[in-house]
Amino acid sequence: MAATDGSAIIKLGPEDAMAGLVLSTEAHWNQTEEDWRVFLRDGVVFGVRTGVLLVATAALLPYSDNNAWISMVLVTASHRRRGLATHLVEACMETARKNGLTSWLDATPEGVAVYGPLGFTPTLQLRRLKLAKPTRAEAPPTSSASIDALRARDRRATGLDRTALLSAFAQRAGSRIVSANGAIALVRDGRTARHIGPLFADNAAAALTLVQTIVRSETSPLLLDAVAPQDAFLEGLTASGWTIERPFQRMRFGPAAAAGEELPFAVAGPEFG
Repeated sequence: MAATDGSAIIKLGPEDAMAGLVLSTEAHWNQTEEDWRVFLRDGVVFGVRTGVLLVATAALLPYSDNNAWISMVLVTASHRRRGLATHLVEACMETARKNGLTSWLDATPEGVAVYGPLGFTPTLQLRRLKLAKPTRAEAPPTSSASIDALRARDRRATGLDRTALLSAFAQRAGSRIVSANGAIALVRDGRTARHIGPLFADNAAAALTLVQTIVRSETSPLLLDAVAPQDAFLEGLTASGWTIERPFQRMRFGPAAAAGEELPFAVAGPEFG
């Protein structure tokens, strides 16, 4: 398989985690080396090299019920506009097709222009928000919750069993699952900021209260990927100092999955789903 410039598309292995991190860092993404290892261990990651230099990637991470997530679509600045991203995504799509999987991804506005012609259908609008920084932290909240509680709520919202991914996040040093008043969220480390998500709640007030509780116990910058239809939640975040950095569009290629029973307030992150 070859990209438009004649470079071979290859499958990457665990030894390529640091090279992948170089690409995502160049793009100012929040991924860590551990995030890359999840995709390299549990999914398939395609790449293009120029000599020994990794210049482009795209990953496919299988979920339950014949679904999979396309992510880590990255091209180094010197190799953009050569069709590499499109061809790597097509490699992911072909792998998904052969395995009977519906493909999902989260696209920037620029990405929508690429993925739409490939047959991806828009589904959910997302907004990435950042809190540049919390003030002096209080003691961490004591209302911790189990990975089983988070997994069950996640399945209700997504219709997918993402136990492996959520467990990988939750078991890392610094991660915690916090809950209160019918709301539950995962907080984990990123490369430059801590990430809140996924976040589920019975209503916007409970979601906002949980975010405020988390903020009071953090000292690092925070990121949160909010679901745009949750208007009251978004308005509450921006009113309390969060700023919207950019929009994302969730897209699907293939048959629709079973709809979730509830709408989340924040997702695990556009690069993960």
